[in-house]
Amino acid sequence: FVPQLMYKPHTNSDRRRYVEEVDMEAPIHFWVENPSECGIPLSDALHSRVRRLLKRDETVFEGRGPSVSIRLEWPGYRQWSRQIPTKDFRSPPGPITRAKLAKNVAKCVQRFIQERHGQPMEDDADARWRVGPGPNQIKLEDLILVSIHHVSMGSWQPHLRLRRPL
Repeated sequence: FVPQLMYKPHTNSDRRRYVEEVDMEAPIHFWVENPSECGIPLSDALHSRVRRLLKRDETVFEGRGPSVSIRLEWPGYRQWSRQIPTKDFRSPPGPITRAKLAKNVAKCVQRFIQERHGQPMEDDADARWRVGPGPNQIKLEDLILVSIHHVSMGSWQPHLRLRRPL
């Protein structure tokens, strides 16, 4: 697994307002079949190769606002977040499906890798977690989306694992 700290708002008042006083939702898992395992490769999700994804057409984020933040606490890099839509583009708009959520998270991780590639890691960082296109760097194709966790009001954090040894 990618060893991320779970996101927490910085101040006590924000923690109260956005975490403690909020009904946190259960994690959303991405189970696949043939073979049965937990997690969908991000490269499959990005390219809508979701036939193996169980409950792929089930809607998620019902009754939510128009977007949520996806947060990454990648080892060796500063906190990062991006907004994704919680509604589809039908008329009238409805909640997105599990498959669309996986695709949106994959786009976020792809963007994180593009933005952080070439930037120096923090001083005490483990260089094995460096992201980018190089031979010893972690790419989108190396990652599997296991689940996504509600970490504060309007914020969700993906739980990722590697497809290969570090």
